[in-house]
Amino acid sequence: MKVLVIGGNGTIGKKVTERLSQKHQVIVAGRSSGDVTVDFSDSKSLKTMFDQVGILDAIVSIAGDAKWDKFNNLSEDDFYIGIKSKLMGQVNVVRIGKDYLNHNGSITLSTGILADDPVDMTTSAAMVNGGIHSFVKAVALELEHGIRINTVSSDLVEDAYEKYKDYFPGNTPVPMHKIVDGYIKSIEGKITGRIIRIMA
Repeated sequence: MKVLVIGGNGTIGKKVTERLSQKHQVIVAGRSSGDVTVDFSDSKSLKTMFDQVGILDAIVSIAGDAKWDKFNNLSEDDFYIGIKSKLMGQVNVVRIGKDYLNHNGSITLSTGILADDPVDMTTSAAMVNGGIHSFVKAVALELEHGIRINTVSSDLVEDAYEKYKDYFPGNTPVPMHKIVDGYIKSIEGKITGRIIRIMA
């Protein structure tokens, strides 16, 4: 398969790319590096990226930002960071990317534990993740030509444990291979409309 991994140079993206490369042709898209570059929050940039890479068998999105801060500190513009990047960025990946997929292709998005089990200072990120979960379940009913869509939602990832452990007291970090398995399940399997939750 020809697979595009948006965010393929990130903490999770690197591991997913390594695994996929064992069996498939992988194209990595990143903000500043990769086979192609893309501004994830800009739909015109996404369209240009898809024009560059051409027809695909699978699209994987492991990208998007959201503001972490106390609710009382969050301005309207702070909320729009997550809405424009992680939420609409991924919605636009589906909206635009579906036209670049072969029949029976797949799209895999990324969310996280915060949609189900938020922690302090994650109001914006939790809201965005929950919105993507609802979007995936709904859009799966309407995608044509056998195109499948799922999202991988993992708990605190092992390779980011030191950076985020103080935000997630008591959360057991998830081994990277388990998270990668979730993406493989979505890409190579037959399921659609699923939130693939990965826990330790």
